[in-house]
Amino acid sequence: MVLEILVAVIVVSSIGTGLAALLSICEHFLANYGPCQININDERNITVKGGKDLLSMLVAEKIFIPSACGGRGTCGLCKLKVLEGAGPLLPTEEPYLEKDERESNIRLACQVKVRNDLSIDIPPELFAAREYICKCAEIADLTHDIKQFRFELVEPKEIDYIPGQYLQLLTPVYKKGGEEVYRAYSISSDPSEKHNIETIIRLVPGGICTTYCFEYLKVGDEVRINGPYGDFRLSETDAPIVFIAGGSGMAPIKCILHYMKNTANNRKATYYFGANKVNELFLLDQMKEFESDLADFRFVPVVAGPGENENWDGEVGLVTEAVRRDLANASEYEAYLCGSPGMIDAAIKVLAELGMKEERIFFDKFE
Repeated sequence: MVLEILVAVIVVSSIGTGLAALLSICEHFLANYGPCQININDERNITVKGGKDLLSMLVAEKIFIPSACGGRGTCGLCKLKVLEGAGPLLPTEEPYLEKDERESNIRLACQVKVRNDLSIDIPPELFAAREYICKCAEIADLTHDIKQFRFELVEPKEIDYIPGQYLQLLTPVYKKGGEEVYRAYSISSDPSEKHNIETIIRLVPGGICTTYCFEYLKVGDEVRINGPYGDFRLSETDAPIVFIAGGSGMAPIKCILHYMKNTANNRKATYYFGANKVNELFLLDQMKEFESDLADFRFVPVVAGPGENENWDGEVGLVTEAVRRDLANASEYEAYLCGSPGMIDAAIKVLAELGMKEERIFFDKFE
């Protein structure tokens, strides 16, 4: 009986997979939507060949919309207003749109297929994002699965951004990647160095972009990025700060610390950085420099489980546990978080339990 059920499940799954593939093939080869016009902000019209998603068509026209997931429909960042021609809201969009957004015709650009003329509204600030041609100038190993990449700007030669923002890196077609894709990475560099830009990337097994960066990208190669994007940034208050991050979540916090040093910002700040093992901690010397250069800054590395042969006398456990033990008067602080969705959610829960109000918690949640 168990074998029969298993066979039935496999058969049904195979049929479903086959139908999905057939529909995809039909969509690609048989559906001819012809030329479609996209009206942008009642100011510009572009003509495209119908059939693909709105996000990729805008990118082809050098109109860059933020998309941390590269158009997979998992980040919910590529929001814009579609006034006419988008068709009904899709189930893949619903989890990312609030009630007022749905009523205002906000859609996810990566999920809207262009099958006819569209009228859309793009926020003016997104037009500040542009493409930059760069040269890979340095690749530094930080841990066994985290690298820091420095890109030298070629055209244009300078970039301005707000510390905390992110860029999108174009992965070209390569042996293990069958198409060009964009992925979002937070900026880690010193914002005063306008001719270079850095980012910290963790290897995702099987990831198209991270595999390219770790296995194929070499110093001297041309790289294309676009941006900047994002609302993650330091507030203009005098409230003391708690930073919480783990892994490549170091990137935007490091950028903000550079900015605080450059502007002689004297706000009290404590940075809790979590790692699983001692050998997964990195940029410790850089953090010591910030402790010396900033008026009231403290770096607290936290190791979840030191190995038997690892000499560690610092904080142990989850980074959120260290925050709970150490942070007093949390209601007076502002929090800036960057890391995995799970870590972000856990940190928000702990901070709320310690008395911090929701409007004082800012985060950058990358999948």
